[in-house]
Amino acid sequence: MHWGIIGLGNIARSFAADLALVPGARLQAVASRDLQKAESFASEFRAARAYGSYAALFADPEVAVVYIASPHSFHKEHTRAALEAGKHVLCEKPMGINAREVADLTRLAQKKDLFLMEALWSRFNPSIREVYQMVRKGELGPLSYLRADFAFPALDRDPGGRLLNPHLAGGSLLDIGIYPVFLAYLLLGVPRDFRVLAHFHETGVEKQIALLLEYPDALAVLYSGLSSHSEMKAEISCRDGSIFLNPRWHEAVSYTVQREDEIRTFKHPLKGSGYTYEIEEVHACLNAGKTQSDLWSWADSSALHTLLDQIRYRAGITFPGES
Repeated sequence: MHWGIIGLGNIARSFAADLALVPGARLQAVASRDLQKAESFASEFRAARAYGSYAALFADPEVAVVYIASPHSFHKEHTRAALEAGKHVLCEKPMGINAREVADLTRLAQKKDLFLMEALWSRFNPSIREVYQMVRKGELGPLSYLRADFAFPALDRDPGGRLLNPHLAGGSLLDIGIYPVFLAYLLLGVPRDFRVLAHFHETGVEKQIALLLEYPDALAVLYSGLSSHSEMKAEISCRDGSIFLNPRWHEAVSYTVQREDEIRTFKHPLKGSGYTYEIEEVHACLNAGKTQSDLWSWADSSALHTLLDQIRYRAGITFPGES
């Protein structure tokens, strides 16, 4: 499977390193607006070709699937261009900055009969997949309480960078808050109501946000922020016991199950940095002739981003040029 990568930042570096660990995967081409950067990246990760424009990579007939790792605000533009060029796409989360953009992209993928998936890599993490199955089967009884967080200090970073720049859809929610919201959606579905509190940075982006999601028989408490560290341990509390996704839970290498006085930890060391699992899912889907994943479908991305839109609306989070 010949891959291309655009947007050659830190996430792309981790992805490229993991791509080399997946049998049947080849890094065919990489692209940056800075050709020298692309050539350096290609040399380090043994890509066959380096391009100084994204359009040139999309036009490469040897590239079958493209990983989009550009800033959030460009995901729709770059994913659309790749699909229009006939490429399958794995787009880094969030696939769009709102549900409308996600819907536009999935409609285009359907029209073109091409594979498209949002790269929510935590969905394919072995520990999270096992915990999901435990909850789905009701092995510990009904889920009644979920707590998840994701935070790190970043307010001293370049205000023009992707985290603090509203023109790049910055802030904590779409960058890291998407993970706790994803976990609540995965395990509990769409809430019937929620409450939200948010604080904003001087650049205008949201710098920390707290959510209380209400379900018929459960509550979820979620947090993300750029002003401090957090524990990053997820608690999934059920009638007959609790499951803990151990820090850092979104890339968990273990989880712990507690039933009364019994405590057991299950370990799943990651292959590479953990991107290997979503790459393997892309390969499995393409080999089966699928245009979307059963584990993280277009409907899942739509539901998640609709919820994120509602959260943003109540919190007052907007981005320039967005209607």
